[in-house]
Amino acid sequence: MNYNESTFDPSSEALGSVPAPAHRSARPRGSAEDAPSPERSEHAPQRRYSPHSRVLDAAQTEAFAAELDALRERTRAELGEADARHIRRVYAAVRYTGIAGRALLVIGAIVAGLWQPALLWPLCGLGVLLLALSKILENMELAHNVMHGQYDWLRDPTFDGRSYEWDIAGTSDDWRHTHNYRHHTYTNVRGMDEDLGYGLLRLFPEQRWKPFYLVQPFIAAVFALLFEWGIAVQNLHLGRYFKGRMSKAELRDAWRPVGRKMRRQVLRDYVLMPLLAGPFFLPVLLGAIVANLIRNVWTWVVIFCGHFTADAVTFPKEVLRDESRGQWYLRQLHGSSNLQGGPVMDLMTGNLSHQIEHHLFPELPANRYAALAVEVRALCARYGQHYNTGSMPRQFAQVLWRILRHALPSRPQAAQTLDLPAHPST
Repeated sequence: MNYNESTFDPSSEALGSVPAPAHRSARPRGSAEDAPSPERSEHAPQRRYSPHSRVLDAAQTEAFAAELDALRERTRAELGEADARHIRRVYAAVRYTGIAGRALLVIGAIVAGLWQPALLWPLCGLGVLLLALSKILENMELAHNVMHGQYDWLRDPTFDGRSYEWDIAGTSDDWRHTHNYRHHTYTNVRGMDEDLGYGLLRLFPEQRWKPFYLVQPFIAAVFALLFEWGIAVQNLHLGRYFKGRMSKAELRDAWRPVGRKMRRQVLRDYVLMPLLAGPFFLPVLLGAIVANLIRNVWTWVVIFCGHFTADAVTFPKEVLRDESRGQWYLRQLHGSSNLQGGPVMDLMTGNLSHQIEHHLFPELPANRYAALAVEVRALCARYGQHYNTGSMPRQFAQVLWRILRHALPSRPQAAQTLDLPAHPST
C-alpha cells in the first residue's frame, strides 16, 4: 500500500479541526482500499459538481467510481520494469544535467576571467539552462512523484517516498503534510485546502474580498519568482502568528527544520558553488540565482494551470459530509485542469499536464497518466462529466484572468455545488 492510513472522517472533520496524518500522507479518499460502506454511499446526497456536467444519481456515481477503481487496479497490476526504468533514467538525467550545469558555470566564469571573455555568455548561459533543467526535472518528475509513494513498491531507498529530500528550500516533511495530506484529502475545499491561493491570492469569487487583494497581480508575480520560498514557509502558518493564534515558541519550533533546510540550500547554491570559481565567483552566483528563478516560475505556472483555470471548481466544507467514493472522484475531477502538449510537456511538468489523473490516482506512477487520460476522458464522456483540458497558453490565460478579475470585488454568479433531492421530481 502506497498511502498510509488516515484518521480523516468527513462527518466529523468537515467543519472542525484537521487530524494529524498518521505518517507521511493521507491515503487518497476514493481509492480501492478506502471505499466507503454501501450504507454511506446509498444515503449520500446528489450533488452538482460543475455547471458543465450532468448530475449523477447515487447508482451512476458509484458506477463511475467502480470503473475508475477498476482502471486503477488494472494499471497497478501492470507496474513493472518499464516504470522502474523510467524513474531511474529521470534520476540519472537530474544528476548529470545538474553536474554539467554547475561545471559549465564554474568553468565558464574561470575561462572568461583568465583567457576568453567572449566565452562567458555561451558557457555560463548553457550552464544556467542545464542547471534549471535539472532542478525542474528533480522537482516535478522525480521528487513530487517519489514523495507521493509512487515508487515505494520498488523497495529502493533512493525512491522511498518517506525519506526522499528534494532540491528546494522547503522540507519534504512539510510538503508531505501540506500537499500529500491536506491538498489531496481536501482538494479545492474552501477553508481546508491551503493551496487555494496559498493564503496570498484571491482566485475565486467565493473567497471573501479584502482591499489587500488589489495588489495581488504584483504579489502573484513576486510569488512566482520566489515560489520555492513560499512553499517553504507555507506550513509555518505565519498568518496565525501575526493574528496572535500561535506563540513565539510554537513558531520557533516549526521554524527549526525549515531554517536548516534553507541554510543548506543557500550554502550549496549561493556560497560553495560560487567559491569554486575563486575571484570569478559573480557569474556563478548570478547563474545559480537565474536557474532557481527559472525553476520557480515554471513550477508556479504548471501548478496554477492545474488548479485555477476558468472551469476549475471550489467547494464548501459541507461537500465532505457523507462523501462517497464516487463523490470524492467527482470532486477531484472538477477541481483539476489538464494541459495538452505531448511527451515533452508531460516530462517537463512531471506529468502534471495530467492533473486530473494525478488527483484521481496520486499513488500510481505518473508516467502512466498519459495512457490513463485516454480512458478517463472516454469515461467522463460516457457519464456526461466535463473534462477540463487545453493548451498551456489557453489555460494560463485563464489563470491570469482569475488573478486580475478577483483582485477586485466579485461575487459568484450561482452556487457551484448544490445538494439536490435524493429523488428529484420530474
